[in-house]
Amino acid sequence: MAVYVDQLAEWGWIIRGRKTSSCHMFTDEEDLTSLHDVAQLIGMKRSWFQDKKAAPHYDLTPARRAEAIKHGAIEVGRAEAVSIWRARRAKVLQREVT
Repeated sequence: MAVYVDQLAEWGWIIRGRKTSSCHMFTDEEDLTSLHDVAQLIGMKRSWFQDKKAAPHYDLTPARRAEAIKHGAIEVGRAEAVSIWRARRAKVLQREVT
C-alpha cells in the first residue's frame, strides 16, 4: 500500500507566530492502516486525522513531510494528488454500490 505526500503550499497556517507551509499525507487504498502507521511513526496524533470521505488525510508541516518521506511516503505533485484522490473515491463509491 502506498502513502503519498503532495507539495508544500501556503494555507494560512501560523505556528509559534510564524507562517508555515503544509501539505497532505494520504493513501490510494480504501484501507487506511498504512496511512495511520506512517502517521504514528512521524509523531502524528490520530485525532489530527482529517476523516474526509472524498480525501482522508493528515496535514503535515515541512518537518513532518520530510519524516514521512524518510518512512517511505511518495512525493507527488498537486495534479497527481488530485488524480489519486479521485481514483480512490471511485473505488470507495463502487464498493458502496455493490
